[in-house]
Amino acid sequence: MARQFFVGGNFKLNPSTKEQSFALAEGLNNAQLDPATEEVVIAPPSLYLLPLKEKLGNGVQLAAQNAYFKVSGAFTGEISPTQLVDAGIPYVILGHSERRTLFHETSEIVAQKTRVALDTSLKVILCIGETLEQREAGKTAEVNEAQLKAAVAVLKEEDWSKIVVAYEPVWAIGTGKVATSAQAQETHAEIRSYLSKAVSPAVAAATRIIYGGSVTSANSKELSTQPDVDGFLVGGASLKPEFVNIINAKKE
Repeated sequence: MARQFFVGGNFKLNPSTKEQSFALAEGLNNAQLDPATEEVVIAPPSLYLLPLKEKLGNGVQLAAQNAYFKVSGAFTGEISPTQLVDAGIPYVILGHSERRTLFHETSEIVAQKTRVALDTSLKVILCIGETLEQREAGKTAEVNEAQLKAAVAVLKEEDWSKIVVAYEPVWAIGTGKVATSAQAQETHAEIRSYLSKAVSPAVAAATRIIYGGSVTSANSKELSTQPDVDGFLVGGASLKPEFVNIINAKKE
């Protein structure tokens, strides 16, 4: 069975106003989106999730940028996965490199969050990726496998149907650098090979592995032709009109 093409837009701590977020939603609502991209998901700041839910159409879904590994309690400033489900938000991004580096989330914490998110019926965009130093040391596969291993340890085989793996080389996020299509394909194939050994060949074949790291309309078309690249997680370009071109990367 062919894997559904998936494009996510991570707005991070942007835009600055609700009106600007509405304008981004309106742009997507009015765009001609290629049906070959079967899932389009945007992740605005949490404050704008509910207002955008009322505005979004055209099949575009929402994701939270983070959730905690407890569903309630004395955890000031955190977001509960059960509250996201109650609010009708289907996806959450977990393990983004900024969460790992700026907020010191270990792979074990990310795995714990993933387990609880799935238990509350959220679907997960699970981010992994290496630094430039790690790539230059030839440790890309080792780093990605270590980050996935923690999740594999707490997940059941059937859980993987609700996970999209996002490979985001840290050296390519927001830097303007991008993995070549050959580099992306090689790494995605390594990730799929690891999932085949660590979980099962069926899970490896079915799991979508998307690429993130300075994706633009200029490079998305070639990247989308790679057999193991099943879509994108887009940062800065998701705030620009070119995001539609990235969503439509598979279009002839």
